[in-house]
Amino acid sequence: MPLQRLLGFILIIATSTCFAPAEALKAQKNAAPTEKNSVLWSDPGPIGSRNLYYGSGGEEGEPHGPIEFIDEDRSGTSPKLNVRDREGNKWKAKLGEEAQPETVAARLLWAVGFNTNENYFVQDLKVDGLPHLNRGNEFVKKDGEVHQVRLQRASKDEKKAGTWDWRRNPFKGTREFNGLRVMMALISNWDLKRENNAIYIDKDSGHKLYEVSDLGASFGMSGKSYTDALAKNNLGAYKKAKFIAKVTPHYVDFNFPTHPPFFYAFNLPFFISKVRTRWVGRHIPREDAKWIGSLLAQLTSDQIHDAFRAAGYTAEQVDAYTEAVQKRIGELSEL
Repeated sequence: MPLQRLLGFILIIATSTCFAPAEALKAQKNAAPTEKNSVLWSDPGPIGSRNLYYGSGGEEGEPHGPIEFIDEDRSGTSPKLNVRDREGNKWKAKLGEEAQPETVAARLLWAVGFNTNENYFVQDLKVDGLPHLNRGNEFVKKDGEVHQVRLQRASKDEKKAGTWDWRRNPFKGTREFNGLRVMMALISNWDLKRENNAIYIDKDSGHKLYEVSDLGASFGMSGKSYTDALAKNNLGAYKKAKFIAKVTPHYVDFNFPTHPPFFYAFNLPFFISKVRTRWVGRHIPREDAKWIGSLLAQLTSDQIHDAFRAAGYTAEQVDAYTEAVQKRIGELSEL
């Protein structure tokens, strides 16, 4: 079988289960959550007063040195360390290109009411007792100072209880879940695998808190071409990517995520996994997209600026990213 026909066959098989008919989508819309005490979204209150520079942890939650090395976390694709601050708080330090976009993405989701982790970006972090690492030594200076770090707090009030799947969760079909789908398109977070979604148990209330816990693959595009394939933290790609693909009286399709270039088909499990998440950005009820757009529209330019400033972007990058995000919010406002 010629390669082009083979790849086409693979795409047909992979996408055959991706799109539900309109009747199924309507049924999902009317479905009630089946799991009690589960929380995906909470009313954020006055969005315009939220501090996006410090995010959900606030200024008082910032880590303070000295920072002590605990061990290296070898999970995932980005190099990570477990560290401890002077108050004894534990933090997961992520190094590399995901540190900046994840800091911003978490702030934007938190601003409109979604559960997120507490994180802070540090341009240069001195880590005491840092050994030679298995991954990420290119970000470490000779004096043990680590360049461009995202610090995520390990909460004492919450316990991780597992992961959740985009297809199977208590919120599917609800306005809040559809709003989260729109948020993934807004920030272009194309890495939608199950391992990046966490369930935490709040120790006081017993509530199950659902969140997208890894947002590092944001602010790029999941383009079909070789140069734009699965880009993250890429201003040029993010600005170039089309946001809304189609609008009907009843639903909205976003140009996200697109299927990866066909050369990824040589890693067939990876290729199929990406193709099967394409539905996340498609057939979203128009009213739900308008709802999350109305929340985002309450953010000021200064707040969006602050989110990018908090991630260590240059003044020029802050302006350009802010303009691109506001353009997308404007498209939602016009629905």
